[in-house]
Amino acid sequence: MRILLADDDADMVDITAYALRREGFTVLVATDGFQAFQRWRSDQPDLVLLDVAMPRLNGFEVCRRIRQVAATPIIMLTAASDEEHVLQGFRFGADDYVTKPFSPKQLAVRIRAVLRRSRADAASAAGDLRIGEFTFDTEAHQVWVGNRCVQLTPLEFRIFYLLAANAGRVVSFRRLVEYGWGYDGGDATLLKTHVSHLRKKLGLRRGRPEDIVVVHGVGYSLALARPSPEGSGMTPHALTGETGGSALAGHQW
Repeated sequence: MRILLADDDADMVDITAYALRREGFTVLVATDGFQAFQRWRSDQPDLVLLDVAMPRLNGFEVCRRIRQVAATPIIMLTAASDEEHVLQGFRFGADDYVTKPFSPKQLAVRIRAVLRRSRADAASAAGDLRIGEFTFDTEAHQVWVGNRCVQLTPLEFRIFYLLAANAGRVVSFRRLVEYGWGYDGGDATLLKTHVSHLRKKLGLRRGRPEDIVVVHGVGYSLALARPSPEGSGMTPHALTGETGGSALAGHQW
């Protein structure tokens, strides 16, 4: 797997690139945002690590430009730990974030989790889901609400896909975090924020038959009839992993 590492801190780049190469990755390097975007276009890496505070173009702008044309997995590297800074990266389409200083081994785990999700998203394109007025295009990370196309971030898409595939059932907070972020131990507060963004983008309203409802202390549920994924062979139990084993093991999700 080829990783593009973009950061203007030369010492951090040297240490991180060395550690990632020892983990088996091929590492490409960029030292500013403009060079990062150019290297992404020319080298087409499997994943991009983007520092937020870079000269010429900041990481958010590089992320935005990549997301306009491609779904390349992106992890933001940021020294800021405040929630708004992190959420801004997700709004631009980042798949995950890592706060500096970080452990290179932890970073490698996060990279592999994001890459697994990316491969699973591509593999599931043949299993597009239709439920009620929603049609999921798993290749483009789009949801059609009737005749209206809604563009979601990869993370938003995974959260809503899991809810839709289990419509009428409660999906636990833990399972949504694990499925969305690709590892256990994500932030339930960030999950709440992403669900709020989903409701706004999809035009869901409280009191309507179609809505994402919270079951306090348990999880979220999409208030629709339970779907039957077309051609995917997946069942609600297989996706939630609540019974009968984990979908991450059975379907490489």
